[in-house]
Formats: sequence, C-alpha cells, structure tokens
Amino acid sequence: NTGVHGDLSRIQVTLEPDRPSLRVQLFHTASLSCCYSATRGAVETTWFISIQTVNGTSAPQGVDRRDNRVTVDGGNLMAAGVMCHTLILRKARLNDSGLYQCFLNHSALRHSVYTHGTFLQVYRPMVKILDISESTKNRILAAEGMLLMVVVLLHGTMMLCKTNKLNQLKKKRVKNEDNIYEGLNLEECCSTNDLIQRSLVQGPNQDVGNMIIEEEIPGEALNERGEEKRVGEE
Repeated sequence: NTGVHGDLSRIQVTLEPDRPSLRVQLFHTASLSCCYSATRGAVETTWFISIQTVNGTSAPQGVDRRDNRVTVDGGNLMAAGVMCHTLILRKARLNDSGLYQCFLNHSALRHSVYTHGTFLQVYRPMVKILDISESTKNRILAAEGMLLMVVVLLHGTMMLCKTNKLNQLKKKRVKNEDNIYEGLNLEECCSTNDLIQRSLVQGPNQDVGNMIIEEEIPGEALNERGEEKRVGEE
C-alpha cells in the first residue's frame, strides 16, 4: 500500500494509502486528506483536482484557495512521522466532483510526487413526492394488508356460494327426472313396449298376408253364388 517515490540522496518520500472515494450530498461539507512520510520533515503540499471532460481526458488543476468554501490546513504530524494534510470543502456543488490529490514538492526532490488521491462525488438527493413519517408508512402497510385479506375472503365466499348454487341446481334436476316416472305402471309400459316392438318387426309381413286373404275371399264368394244360382234354376 505504500510506495517510495523520488529516489533521492537527500529526501525520501513514502506515500500513505488514501481513501479511494467519497460521496457527499449536494450543499454538504466534504473533508479530504492526504498523508505521507518524509525522511527530512515536511515538504511543500498543494491540492490539485482532476475533472474528467466529455471526451474522457482529464488534467490536474490547482484547487482555488481563494474560494471562501475551501479551507486547507498546514499539515498535522501524526504517529510514526506521518504528515497529513486536510482540505475542507463546504457547500459542495455538483461541479466539485473529481479526483483530489496532493502535489508534493521540495528543492531536495528530483521529481515531484502526486499522492494516490480521493475521488469526490457530489450527488443530488432524490426528492420525496410524499414526505411521510415511518409510523404513517406502517399504518398504510397495515391497511393494505387488511384490504388484501378482505378481498381474498370475499372472493372465496363468492366462489363457495357459486358452488353451492350449482350443487342445488344439479340435485333439483335429478329430482325432476325421478318425478317423471312416478305413477306409471311398469307392467303396462312393458306390455305396450312389447306390442310396439312386435308391430315394428312383423308389421309389413302381416299387411301382405292380409292383402292376399282379402283378394282370395271375393273370388270364393262369387263361385259360391254362381253355384247357388244354378241349383235354383234346376
């Protein structure tokens, strides 16, 4: 997590890990810090911000200390010889979002050094359409639960009533079918049915036989009358 930068014979600087990111609500205060340790005391520290542009490029630029919202301390010496610098940004704006780094410089350093940095994100909070308390939310949820229960019970009751009605109609239909056969003599029904079936089977043959008999009877009657007439004449 630590690194040695500016390998010099006179001053050696070791960077301490910075906070990677920080989210701050719009118009709130942001506190950023960078820490390092040097073999020969403190070095000159300047805060820079890198803002990413539309085309994806970014270039560090110095934080405007003339802004009355910005406060930069002179550094605090911590344990084990670690020096920390803090930047306070009050009433943060959306365009304050970016990567904040400390630029370390000293005449004894061959190369200047940037700290790891912290990315500051300033966000706009979501606006509540209905600003209600938690107790009111709980009452609304309880009312929704009761309403849902009533709907389920009402639907179940309607289905039960519909089923009972269908069962009653079915029983009434069966009862009406049983009433059709009440008061009928089964023996008469059977004999009548037998006659109907017998007529359907034997009907055509009986009609032909009757026609033959009817045709024979008139001939025989004429012969008998002729014989009677002859006997009378004699």
